[in-house]
Amino acid sequence: MKIHEKYIKRCIQLAKNGLGTTYPNPMVGSVIVYNDTIIGEGWHQKAGEPHAEVNAINSVKDKSLLKDAIIYVSLEPCSHYGKTPPCANLIVESGIKKVVIGIIDSNSEVCGRGILHLQKNGCDVIIGVLEQECYHLNKRFFTYHQKQRPFIILKWAETKDKFIDKKREKGGSNSPNWISNKYSQQLVHKMRAEEQAILVGTNTALNDNPSLTVRDWCGENPIRILIDKNLKVPKDCNLLDDSVKTVVLTNKLPEKSLFKNTYFEKINFSENVPQQIIKILYKYKIQSVLIEGGAYTLKAFIDKGLWDEAYVFEGNTNFKYGLKAPKFKKAPSEIRKISDDTLYIYKNS
Repeated sequence: MKIHEKYIKRCIQLAKNGLGTTYPNPMVGSVIVYNDTIIGEGWHQKAGEPHAEVNAINSVKDKSLLKDAIIYVSLEPCSHYGKTPPCANLIVESGIKKVVIGIIDSNSEVCGRGILHLQKNGCDVIIGVLEQECYHLNKRFFTYHQKQRPFIILKWAETKDKFIDKKREKGGSNSPNWISNKYSQQLVHKMRAEEQAILVGTNTALNDNPSLTVRDWCGENPIRILIDKNLKVPKDCNLLDDSVKTVVLTNKLPEKSLFKNTYFEKINFSENVPQQIIKILYKYKIQSVLIEGGAYTLKAFIDKGLWDEAYVFEGNTNFKYGLKAPKFKKAPSEIRKISDDTLYIYKNS
């Protein structure tokens, strides 16, 4: 089993190359081994493009070795026709007789069918190697399919004296009051590139006029989600520039919309708002969301226990007054130093 773990670990390493680019598909890595030597490897790079197993098989120079080789894959090979043909079929057609799989695919279109196809066609299949690590690799994908909601990540920056923002005078500047350092800010842009959507409330949009795009990192911009109960956010703000797909959650729909890339969804603000939000995100097939604020929005998700991970950046500064940061009753699972900032990571078990 140890030798199998070695190669599944390599599959996981390869799969991570697709972080942020494979939605709605999972991240998958695959290696092909002959006589304890890797002769081919690949990963799924982008939705609609060849899957990991296809890239691994295509990378093998001497195809005659495949009949005596083992293929390792971090997730069960697909068995249905989507944008690409089934990988389970390709494995059988290539002559490979032994398949080692990290974890079963929870997507109802696959979920054991790929394994069954392999077994029916004479393949020796081993399942459940580094299963926990393979689950964590695709925590967004599994949460989406198993819980019918996106994987929810909370993020905010707070001062040493636990303020998230200064109180602003009416008519004052809407420039952000920066708390974290430039390295933490760059990490946040990396996080944006890795998640499918990003969400803020009305006050954050009005006070900071954020773009919520990826600028200090390489990657695609997330879908922007704006909570705007009474449509207070002006049409000339950055979030409504129509440059990135945006969904506005509101109490009243506009009579007429000239937007081409901005959509409006009505919710009832007198009921469970976080639950309504995740239902809409699920409808839009969003597998992960980064909630950046503000304090009221973050607290609403915390109070409902509706979150999976939280990243709290503590800057090396004090405000002495202002808007208090949300609080967790539990201890952080991890603490990191980012120059003079401290990052606290929480996980909701």
